[in-house]
Amino acid sequence: MQEDIEYQVVEITEQPIALCQLLKVANMVGGGGEAKIVISEGYVLLNNEVEYQKRKKVFDGDIVEFNGDAIQIRLVEQEQPAPATDIQVPQPKKTKQTQQKRSTKKKAAKKPPEPEICQGKRRPISF
Repeated sequence: MQEDIEYQVVEITEQPIALCQLLKVANMVGGGGEAKIVISEGYVLLNNEVEYQKRKKVFDGDIVEFNGDAIQIRLVEQEQPAPATDIQVPQPKKTKQTQQKRSTKKKAAKKPPEPEICQGKRRPISF
């Protein structure tokens, strides 16, 4: 007889998601290292079967069980941004004069600062 298990729903925006990442996102483990250990030692069930693959791909509708907790994955579609309108921004026209100005400009090279010369005085040592 199958027990009725209440599933906590975890919503993801992209699929698939790696099993170890899912355990972190769902706060079922403290970190990624812990997630990989519990998966490799066989403590995690994916769709009622023991799963040993750390990077097993989990999809919408899959059920993951660990440490008495069960979660079900739900894919949530992100709202698509409104399509850009066909407004064209006018570009400045290139003339011979602007092209000549651009070609004759030279960038000034930055000189490194000259070191201060210490004449008989000691500089304080800073830590």
